[in-house]
Amino acid sequence: MSIALNAHDQPESGCPDFGGMRILLVEDSLSLGLALKSLLEVCGANVAGPVATTADAYRLIAESLPEAALVDIHLQWGERADDLIGHLHDQGVRVVVVSGDTVPLLAPGIVAAALPKPFSEEQLFAAMLPSAARNPAAVGSGA
Repeated sequence: MSIALNAHDQPESGCPDFGGMRILLVEDSLSLGLALKSLLEVCGANVAGPVATTADAYRLIAESLPEAALVDIHLQWGERADDLIGHLHDQGVRVVVVSGDTVPLLAPGIVAAALPKPFSEEQLFAAMLPSAARNPAAVGSGA
């Protein structure tokens, strides 16, 4: 899948239509964060981030509560995102956690999905699609 230059274009073929869904992206790897942001925007999402700390994530949440969040459990300077994930869950935000860890990280029921790194576009879309289905502006999946 190629990356479109304008995130306001129609989603590319093979890409689910996130229909302007607000997604918070918390990832300490800048290159991965920017690639995920580009991919999600090509699919029609409105992405806040990437940010690499919980402080920056809370700032973005205060500006606009997302409908979904893609959160790396291990952040910059050894910080963990457990409290942030719990806060998002308590606010009704669907949280998809990404991590290089292979053991369960959080209590069941707190996260909607967990993606082990590395993951494919198809795995990302499958984890995020239930979020798009909850978004009344989202149309079809095309995945």
